[in-house]
Amino acid sequence: MSEYFEEFYNFGGFGPAIKESKPIDEDIEAYRGLLPDNLLEYWQKYGFCGWGEGRLWIVNPADYQGVLGSWLKGTRFEQMQRNGLDDFSVIAIDAFGEMYIWGKNSGNSLSITSCYGMIFPTFNEHEFIEDGDELTLDLFFANKVSSEIDLKDHHEQPLFECALEKLGPLENGEIYGFVPALNLGGEPKLENLQKVKATEHLAFLADLGEKRVMADIFALSNGLFHNQ
Repeated sequence: MSEYFEEFYNFGGFGPAIKESKPIDEDIEAYRGLLPDNLLEYWQKYGFCGWGEGRLWIVNPADYQGVLGSWLKGTRFEQMQRNGLDDFSVIAIDAFGEMYIWGKNSGNSLSITSCYGMIFPTFNEHEFIEDGDELTLDLFFANKVSSEIDLKDHHEQPLFECALEKLGPLENGEIYGFVPALNLGGEPKLENLQKVKATEHLAFLADLGEKRVMADIFALSNGLFHNQ
């Protein structure tokens, strides 16, 4: 275990892994060269699995390829893929359907808050080139804290522990989803949460309406720096 993954496992409060599903060789080789080698090693060691009692899940990107295509449709990120400028893969999701996206040429450059229909770009090309893909991947994990991966309800209170107690632990491939969906007038309340199949629910949310691409904080900060 690298020192960075040990930080994630122990001090971040994510270990041990739960609900492991071991990849086959074809799963790993399909993403060799697209994803960092150390992520493929984590797949081999821990499988596609949950962390922090199911707050975060390392997933097989192949299962989410169609879902990701639906979310990126009509955005500049779809065009980037089409033009060969980058190649995006879902590498992890959280308990409420937040998707963490890895770009072959940009690292952990996108996240999607699916329940609110929001896409967050965080492209930092200079840092990615400087650190390299493996260190960037390890920092993605090491900088996370289990208790901070959560979703707030309508009273600004965290939902995960309450959902875990009320609905029970998630199985591999499940998330807690709002029914009705927030984009259909639902409210972010505990009583509106259900355990749902992740890929089906995320695809459903992608089809509800226009996605909002939020401001890239790295691009904004770089712009401010250069304008000084």
